[in-house]
Amino acid sequence: MNSSNALLHAAEKLESLPAIPVVAQKILALKIADDECERALLDLIENDPPIFSRIIGLSNSSLFGIGKKILSLNDAAALLGSKRIRMISLSFAMMSSLPTQKAGLFNIKRFWQHSLSIAMTMGTLLSFMPNELRPSEDEVYLAGLLHDIGFLVLDYLDPELSNKFHTCVAAKPGCPVGEMEIIGTSHCQLGAALGHHWELPESIISVIRCHHPDECNPVFIRQPLISMAILAEKLLPTFGINEAVNRKTEADDWLVLGIDPLKADQVMAKALNHIDETETILS
Repeated sequence: MNSSNALLHAAEKLESLPAIPVVAQKILALKIADDECERALLDLIENDPPIFSRIIGLSNSSLFGIGKKILSLNDAAALLGSKRIRMISLSFAMMSSLPTQKAGLFNIKRFWQHSLSIAMTMGTLLSFMPNELRPSEDEVYLAGLLHDIGFLVLDYLDPELSNKFHTCVAAKPGCPVGEMEIIGTSHCQLGAALGHHWELPESIISVIRCHHPDECNPVFIRQPLISMAILAEKLLPTFGINEAVNRKTEADDWLVLGIDPLKADQVMAKALNHIDETETILS
């Protein structure tokens, strides 16, 4: 593949894209509602050595600063909590979905740092929202984790075109870059194509497609899940990957989620903490 037309054609042929990882499907199917479900999650992790080692490594990191060495998954679950265990496991399962094709300007580790920190920040926003506006916790986390997956699709389908795009982005950090002119589509559309291929819920696909408000119908961007992704990107605009994001938050960005704008500093402090946690998880 060496042209934007070829890229678009490949994206339309969804069978050319990998399937969602089996372990990710299994994790998504588990709802941590009781001890039996938690045990099923731990059994799943114990049979996946890469995920198991990440969980144990995080448990022993300085981030938690406990005195004893964590060696078992049960002890790790007691320290981290089932929800965090599930979140981290799903993250690493998804990270195996579209491996990068070759070395280039697209930095896979930084990409996942950005995606994971946005997912965590959306989770923080959720905790400040009134119950009647809250999407499900699973939706929030998955939407945040996959919102920019289109960049990975681009790199998978056409590494040379991806490198060309990221060269232009690096030359003008923080400035708008014409994705349509360079690649013939946008990472939002490429990500949405993958979302349909994976048969993700439409609520998740909508976030992938509409997390840049200037590219989406204003009616859609006021949906809570999409608004959460947009605000999270404003709070962490330069962490992980270079994107042209409007960094200025307005009162309406908070009010549409039912959050008091006076709590913005509290949310921002938690978002910055997520950067440290993300870097620990992926180190």
